[in-house]
Formats: sequence, C-alpha cells, structure tokens
Amino acid sequence: MTAKGDDEKRYALSFTSGALLTREAVVAAPLYQATRDWTVVRKLIGEDNLLQARTVSSGVRLAREVAQRLAVLSDDELELLVDASATERGYLMWAAACRRYLFIGEFAEDVLRERFLLLTPTLTYDEFDGFVHSKALWHPELGELKESTLKKLRAVAFRMLAEAGLLSDKGDILPAVISGRLLDCFDAHEPSDLRFFPTTQGGAR
Repeated sequence: MTAKGDDEKRYALSFTSGALLTREAVVAAPLYQATRDWTVVRKLIGEDNLLQARTVSSGVRLAREVAQRLAVLSDDELELLVDASATERGYLMWAAACRRYLFIGEFAEDVLRERFLLLTPTLTYDEFDGFVHSKALWHPELGELKESTLKKLRAVAFRMLAEAGLLSDKGDILPAVISGRLLDCFDAHEPSDLRFFPTTQGGAR
C-alpha cells in the first residue's frame, strides 16, 4: 500500500490529456532513444505535428503528457516499448500512468487489483467514486473538484483501463497475462509494479 507521507501530497490530476497514449508513445520513444532529451522530443513532436493533433495547443499538451509518462520508464523499458507486442505495450503504458500519477496507482492497487484478488470481477463508476470520496479525507483537492471534472477523470481512467486490456466494455476486470520480460521489468521495482495489475503472477503482495 501507499507509504506513510504520500497521502500528504496533492494528487496530480492532469492525466486527462488523452488516455493511455500508446500510439503517441510509439512516436515519442524512438525520438528519445535518438536524442536522450525529453525537451528536444517535445520540440520535435510539436514542430512537425507528429501526433497529428487538431490544434497547436492540443499538440503541445499531448507532447508534454506523453513525455512525462515515458520519463518514468527506464531505458530498458523504453527499448522494450518500441519492440513490444500490443498487449505488452498496453501494460507498460498502464504501469507508466500508475507511476506518474499517484492517484491512478493507488486506484489500481486499492480498487482494481484488490477486487480481482477478492474474486469480485467487476469494476464500475461506483467503485471509482467511492475511492475518490475515501481519499478526499486526506486529499482535500478531491473534494474541491467540480462534478464535470470528476466525471472526466472517471471517464479517462476507465478508458485507460479498457485501452490497456484490463477492463471489458461490460465492466468485467480482465486478468493480466504478463510476459516474462515484462515481469522482469515490473519486479525490478520495489514494491513490484505488479501491484497495479489484476494478476496472480509473481509475488507483488
């Protein structure tokens, strides 16, 4: 679970710029491998509109967001991302979102994975809202959210789960089947990133 002290930090909630950003990551990761500079990557993406954004401002937001998420991955993970299967790539980007955003990571660990391990195989908006309300005790910024903002956060979080292959259209939690090379990446962290996934693989608990 979350280390003591983490609850005292304000949640970053800027993950609504896009969803899982898998397509964008495939564009950005090779650029970083060539330049080793995320600032340069964002500039290159913006100059040529490599993410095919409809407006300059949305392109800037997407470039910033994908760079921030990929920046939490190791060089080995970025290399794997470029060479990954669609399933592996989805799992990597879900892990990246969970690392980048404490809010997403705690929701994945405390709600998604917990429900899976307790054999409660569905996930609905009610569970998300319950999570938000429980965390608002320590994170007053959640209680200050407008209803429209909360709905957007909720919709994007569920879209991310669906794009990662972890949630069906009907709200069923889909067990993650993680490849050996991805398991090695996730277990290289302490605690293991497997805590973000509905799986019994490895020793994440």
